[in-house]
Parts: sequence; C-alpha cells; structure tokens
Amino acid sequence: MADINLLENLLSPTIEKLGFDVVRIMTIGIKNPTLQIMIERKDHTPLIVDDCALVSRAISEILDEQDPIDGEYSLEVSSPGLDRPLTKLEHFERFAGYETKIETKIEVNGRKRFKGRIINVDSQQQIRFAMEGEEYIIPYTSVSKAKLILNDELLAEAEAAQFEE
Repeated sequence: MADINLLENLLSPTIEKLGFDVVRIMTIGIKNPTLQIMIERKDHTPLIVDDCALVSRAISEILDEQDPIDGEYSLEVSSPGLDRPLTKLEHFERFAGYETKIETKIEVNGRKRFKGRIINVDSQQQIRFAMEGEEYIIPYTSVSKAKLILNDELLAEAEAAQFEE
C-alpha cells in the first residue's frame, strides 16, 4: 500500500474543501487491502451516509488520476464512531473530561497503557490524565494509540445530539 503521509497530503485538501476534517487514514489487510479514511464534519455535527458518499466520489477521482497505491484495494470512507480514535492534539483538547484509553511508545511512570480521563492539554503539548486516583503527564509525542471509551455518558451525549438536529 501507499505511504499514509503521501495519501494524507494528497487527499486532505479536497476533503477539507468539502467541509470535513480527516480523523485518520490507514490501510487494513494485506491480501485484500482496504484504504480506510475516517472523516468528521468541521462543525462536529453528526456525519450522514451522504457525506461519506460525497467524499468517496471526490477522492476516488484523485486516487484514479494520481494512482498512488499499487494493486487493487477497497476504499472505505466512514465516521470515526462514538468510540473514536484520538489522532491529533486538538482531539485530546476537544475531548477533555472523557474516558479514554491511551497507549504510549515509551513508558510513562512505569507504564505504557492508560485508562482514565483526559484532564486537559498543557502548553507543552502534554496530556494531563487522571487514572485510578493518580494524575499522569503524557507527552503527546509519546502517544501511539488513543481512543474514547464507549460508555453511558458518550451514548447519552450522542443521543442528545441526534435530537438537536
């Protein structure tokens, strides 16, 4: 598959012009690979199927024209979902207070896995994180993987947002 940074640079401008932000671009599988592109609306209102179809058509044209990926693959454009990945520093800022799982590349205070709540992000791009009555300072550059935890709070918020439409 193609280089993810190359794909992000190639596709993000078009996605952003359409009113969306890229949450994550990744490839899944080897034998029958899928190029997965997670998007969200810039105004953070819920994504609908037509949004995904619009983005899919627009980037399919670019992918066909530029041909940055060797071989056959499937394209999937989707919402990040409620238990969304946190892939950018602004995601940690936006979801402060939410229950989250974080994995780090290096040990922070003797551990690499965290499950708790984001307190905030400081001016040094460090994530203040509360877990089991302790506070941890996790450098953003050390995060390898993070996602919100699906819980009643998140479900209630999503349900409330649905009724606002």
